[in-house]
Amino acid sequence: MIPSDTVTPNTWAFLRDPMIAPTGFREYDARWRYPAEINLPGMTALGLGLGTQMHRRGIAPAIAVGNDYRDYSLAVKQALMLGLIQAGIQVHDIGPALSPMAYFAQFHLDVPAVAMVTASHNPNGWTGVKMGFERPLTHGPDEMAELRDIVLGGQGEARAGGGYARADDVAGAYIDDLCGDFRLSRSLRIVCATGNGTAGAFAPRLLERIGVEVIPLHTDLDYTFPNYNPNPEAMEMLHDMARAVRDHKADLALGFDGDGDRCGVVDDTGEEIFADKVGLILARDLIGLYPGATFVVDVKSTGLFATDPVLAQGGATVDYWKTGHSHMKRRVRDLGALAGFEKSGHYFLAPPIGRGYDCGMRVAVELCRLLDRNPDRTMSDLHAALPLSYTSPTMSPACPDTQKYAVLDRIVARLRRLAADGGSLGGQKITGIVTVNGARVMLANGGWGLVRASSNTPNLVVVCESPESQAELAAIFADLDQVIRTEPLVGAYDQTL
Repeated sequence: MIPSDTVTPNTWAFLRDPMIAPTGFREYDARWRYPAEINLPGMTALGLGLGTQMHRRGIAPAIAVGNDYRDYSLAVKQALMLGLIQAGIQVHDIGPALSPMAYFAQFHLDVPAVAMVTASHNPNGWTGVKMGFERPLTHGPDEMAELRDIVLGGQGEARAGGGYARADDVAGAYIDDLCGDFRLSRSLRIVCATGNGTAGAFAPRLLERIGVEVIPLHTDLDYTFPNYNPNPEAMEMLHDMARAVRDHKADLALGFDGDGDRCGVVDDTGEEIFADKVGLILARDLIGLYPGATFVVDVKSTGLFATDPVLAQGGATVDYWKTGHSHMKRRVRDLGALAGFEKSGHYFLAPPIGRGYDCGMRVAVELCRLLDRNPDRTMSDLHAALPLSYTSPTMSPACPDTQKYAVLDRIVARLRRLAADGGSLGGQKITGIVTVNGARVMLANGGWGLVRASSNTPNLVVVCESPESQAELAAIFADLDQVIRTEPLVGAYDQTL
């Protein structure tokens, strides 16, 4: 049955016919407001389409499926699995899980495909699916467009051979894989913050396994998210982590998002360290162990990667690439990079460290290893050793999903004209614009401002950096925002300077 755009909630048809908003098929995963934009029959149609896509691409008909800890995620997963089974796919249900645990299950169960039901860091009221056929990669724009056309075109094909089995041993194997035989040789007291999300079932256990004294912060599972949405890029969660570090005199805080593929860090002084700077700290340590390594960095990240003397001395190659976990995973794989770092808190640690996919738990272990290798240094010492820069949080002004790319195109055109006319941001002349993902406006003193379209929510994304001062950072943002504000469809920011 072809999904209908005429089905609406609280109707007879809503309980019978697929309803799927086309905007839910995004650059590298699927995400909808539930049940306003997709219903359970729609999820079954998605599963049928995904299974059909597997057959068309010659993928062996076996898939690992998991779900995050939200009150509706189990129902959504069951509807998705029904469609996969209808398509002739053998489903291996790993139960409630983290996204990286589902990626790990592909290796552990030796199945080619994965589908993880999660809204990631989005607030309650959202659902979605992260999926992939070629471990450790997940769907990119081409695969998502193909899947969209299959599903919305009613091209899903039912066939025999589907089946269902539970896989109950994945969680233990996942933690074994992360820890190995590593145990801390120094004492570490770590605040473990999960925002009452899925990571609360795994992160404290993981840290205790390697010898950490864990200070739990909202680690009880509660899918109402009574404190705040589990998102370690949001200042609300980072500020809470900072308070806990100061109150408990902890060595650092580690915070995890709703599906555990991102990690946020607060140092021992209670200072929040944005993930791109944490990535630079990790890269500085890793280049000593793996001279000549390549690192991939997303366009939202600090420009310090390109100028850092420690990385240069170690012969590092740095590649700035598109934001988005699927884009980054593929780029790390294609370049044979040791690691990839994204400002949002996704870290992509490739062999021999990790398996190439983004895993907040892997980052937690590797940060503990880093501190264990540097027993006389604190996280604040490592942070203070970085060259100075002033970076904004990731800011997300509202912009409709159906309009945001057109809006962005017009903003980029205005920025190009500003550059051609010898213009500036924050008093610094524009020296170039990198357009691999939106527009990263480069400035004469090494500062920059970025505007791009969010791949997962109805927003634009804005980040700025100054090598000089907080005041210049604010001026860069103000000038960039003035260009953005020429578009009436752009709304309020979720957070700002």
